[in-house]
Formats: sequence, C-alpha cells, structure tokens
Amino acid sequence: MSASNFKTENNTYRKLIGNGLTYRIPRFQRDYSWTDTEWDDLWADILGTLEEGGEPAHYMGYLVLQSEDEKQFDVIDGQQRLTTLSLIVLAVLKNLQRLIDEGVDPDANTQRMNQIRSTYIGYLDPVTLITKSKLTLNRNNDAYYQNHLLALGHLPSRGFRASIHSLRKGFEWFDKRVGQYVKKQGGHLGINLAKFVEALSDKLFFTVINVTDDLNAYKVFETLNARGVRLSSTDLLKNYLFSILHKQQQDENEMKVLEDRWESIVTRLGAESFPDFMRAHWNSRKNFVRQSELFKQIRSKITDRGQVFELLRAMEEDMDAYLALISPDGSQWSAKQKEYAQNLKMFNVRQPYSLLLAANRAISPQEFEKILRGCVVIAFRYNVIGNLPTNEQERTYFDAAQKITCGSCTNAAQVLASLHDIYPTDAAFKQDFSEKVIRTTHSRNNRVMRYILCEFEKQLNGQDYDLDSDAFNIEHILPQNPQEGWEQFSEEEIDSFAYRIGNMVLLAKSANRDVSNKAYSIKQPVLATSQFELTKQLADENMDWTPARINARQNKLAKVAQTIWRINQIS
Repeated sequence: MSASNFKTENNTYRKLIGNGLTYRIPRFQRDYSWTDTEWDDLWADILGTLEEGGEPAHYMGYLVLQSEDEKQFDVIDGQQRLTTLSLIVLAVLKNLQRLIDEGVDPDANTQRMNQIRSTYIGYLDPVTLITKSKLTLNRNNDAYYQNHLLALGHLPSRGFRASIHSLRKGFEWFDKRVGQYVKKQGGHLGINLAKFVEALSDKLFFTVINVTDDLNAYKVFETLNARGVRLSSTDLLKNYLFSILHKQQQDENEMKVLEDRWESIVTRLGAESFPDFMRAHWNSRKNFVRQSELFKQIRSKITDRGQVFELLRAMEEDMDAYLALISPDGSQWSAKQKEYAQNLKMFNVRQPYSLLLAANRAISPQEFEKILRGCVVIAFRYNVIGNLPTNEQERTYFDAAQKITCGSCTNAAQVLASLHDIYPTDAAFKQDFSEKVIRTTHSRNNRVMRYILCEFEKQLNGQDYDLDSDAFNIEHILPQNPQEGWEQFSEEEIDSFAYRIGNMVLLAKSANRDVSNKAYSIKQPVLATSQFELTKQLADENMDWTPARINARQNKLAKVAQTIWRINQIS
C-alpha cells in the first residue's frame, strides 16, 4: 500500500467533525448496536476528563475512513462511536431547547444552540427546518436519525427495528445524564451546556486512518488485526458485496434477501470466526490465498449479482461442516467424526480445514471419516510432536482439496496418498517422539498429554477413557517439585526430565494426591496397583527411576506410537 493511498493522524472530535467535512456510514454497514453498557463506559470516560484533576484527554481508538476527495468520508470502522457522540451533542441541544421553551435566557441560548448545531451536527434549512447533517447513517437507521432525532421533536417508538430503539434509547439516556451533569455544576445552565460540548470536543481524540479505496481499507484492517486491534473485516466484505447489487440497481427485496442470508451466516459463525471460515471456504473451492490477500481475490472474482448469490450459496453449503470442525459437540456428525474434530481443535491445528470442507462436499461419510482421522494423525506427527513449519503444510492440504474439487481424488486412499509430503516417516516420528517434552503446566498441553496416555492405554487394553474425566490425573513420576528421595537428579535434570513423555502416566486422582512429590520407593507400590495398564507396567519394569530409565521408557513408547498414529495408505 503506497503512502499516497494511506494517511494517519491524531484528531480531536472538534477537528474531526467541526471543520465542514461530512461523514457517511456506508449504506450496508452494520446497524447501530450500542447499549447502556457501552454508553455508561463512554460517559464515565468523558466525566473522567471533566472533573478537577482528571485526565487531560481520552483516546477513542482507531477511526478508519475512506475518501477520494477528503471532503466526504465513508466510515469503514468507528460508526458506533461517531453515532454515539452525535447522540450526546443532540442531547445537549435538547437541553438547550428546553431552556429556550421555558424562557430561560432565550436569545443567548438560541445563539448557543445554533452555533453548536452548525458546528457539530449540520446547518438547519430555514425554509424546510430540515437539518443538512454532517453524519449520514446506514440505510436502516438514517431515516429515523434525520427525521426524528435531528429534529429534536417527538420520538416515535413503535414499529421499528431493534437498532432504531437503540438510537432512541441512547439519545434519551444521554439527554438525562447531560441534564443531571450541568445542574450539578451550578450557575448558568446554558453556559454549562456550551462548556460541556467545548470540553468534550477538545478532550476526545481518535487515531484517524484515511484510505482512498476499499482494497486499501481491507489492508488496514489486516494490519491492525495483526497488532491485536480487532476490526470488522467481515463488515468490509459485506459492504463490497452489497455495493455490487446497489450499483446494478437491484430491487429492495433482493437486497433484503441478501442481507437476511448474510446475517444468518455471520450470526451462526460469529463475527470473530467469519474471516477464518471465509478463507477456508475460498481455498476449498478456488485458488490458494493468504488471509491478507483474501479480499483482493474476492473482489477480482466476484463482480456481478449472479456471482454474489453463488458465493452466498456456496458459503451456506460449507457452513455446517465448518461449524462441526470448530464446535464438534453441537454437530450432527457421528461420534467418531466428532472425536477426530475435537482432536484437531485440541491440537490447535486448522491447516486441514480447506481439505475437509472439500471432502465433506464430495466424498461419502465413511470415506470422509477416514480422511478426518488421517488429518488427525498427520497433525499429531507433524504439528504436535514434530513441531514442523506450517506454511507449506497448508499448501499441501490445499492441493488435495483442489484434487477433490476437480474430481481427480474420489476416495480416502487417494486423498491421503496426496498428503505424503507432510506425513513424517516412522523413523522421523520415532526420533521426535523419543525426545519430546510436553510442559503440562499449560492447560492445552495437559489435555494433549492426557490424550496421548489414553491412546496408549487403549492400545494396551482396548479400553476408552474420557479425556475430561476428573477421576484421574497425570502423574509425573519424577515430580515437578521433588522433595526428599530424588537426590539422584540434578537441578538441570529435574528441569529436563520432569515433562518428558516417558516420565508421565495416568493415575487415579486420590492416588495421585497421596503420592504427590514423594520418593519413587513410595510411589512404586501405588503405581503397581493402578487400574491403568501402562502405569502398572512402569512399576513392574522399574525398581528405581533415573534419567536412563526415563529415556528407555520414552524410546519404548515411541515404537508403540508409530503403530497408534499411522496412516496405512501412506506408510
């Protein structure tokens, strides 16, 4: 993104809104949604700058604008804050209007009212008495804002959508607080109201990012999201798709259908999950794209109304499968498929999602289950144990997805064979496993270790154990914090061996609590009576516990692991 297409500066609310510029919330941007929770937070922040000895200013965050002429700006992100500040100024005007109606210093207060209105809201046409507003809201909210809120008259409350009620309630909420605040200050109420607006406009400031087109705006979103500032790239994509229909002059009913279907998708997925879903969906059907280039790809491929609705239909087709991957328990998948999806979630591995979406569409449920298991095995070998780089791994999954989509892979064996390059060999996996350290102090690592030990137990005695059961814990034979009886381990060895796979077993919760940090000579008889086969085996085969014993046991487990986590079509 060139510097000429991207400008950043810090602006106060006065400089932002009081300079003759106008701001427009895109027609299909999100409706107003703030409630008393957000109003109360903002009001507390404002009061914190007004009280004696308070903060000199309050930072309102990023405001992302798009403009070609630097006179009229589309608000890409920040519409909730700008709208709310407008409601606060309108609340001040309403309080001034009451003073005028009550005959309190009417001439001066009328001047104050006109000045504040023209500076922060817009000028009032003397013939029509319609305000030419500095701020235009979206298509669902603007008519009420212009016709009722700006007019400061009666506010109808029946027969409107939820966002209109939020606008009305927000205005009424601030109307009450502003009135209480200025009365509390004592003295001349009209002057207090004017001082309040002046102080607010100077003490609230934004970081304003101005871009010249929607592609640059998307890049801003990606950059800020990477820095931990979560903006709605979902809304940006929505605006683009709706703009296609708007430019092609489609009727309101078609717009309504698109909006309802879009909102259904976003509601079911959640706004936070939508960008990840969109990328997995796109990669499962189209060309491979990184998240930062996704919007550019969609904009280049989706250019007319037919393509918009085809994209929507395809998204709806993939959505249930994606939800099953990220929230397995609520899906209609089989118990085994849910288990495998839970494994991927536990491993925090998402790279196979594009492949799995493609496989779910085109391959039978029985074959899909084999592919899902294969992805779990690869994730365990490659990601969990091998901790190998994931950038090229994702491309391999994409290539397999494309083979499914074009029909060259039609069953599990063919799909899994195409993943050969990211399936670590038995020798490599055994080596990685024999040296693996898993620090169970991290909750996810603890669950992964329970999974590993449960899989070993299942291999030995055929019994399934619930990973989330509170009946057993992980026992570290060499304790994490050893007491007497562990003098044979140096400080360095304790740190090196306590979290080795070979040092851990499953043990009933009560027994685990009893042996705790005690010496191995005390632990051994307890381990020998355990319900867990692998735990008893350790006690039977080891009369003492040393670094050499831990290494030997982990090497032995590594051999067994090769058979548990194996794909026969590749091996």
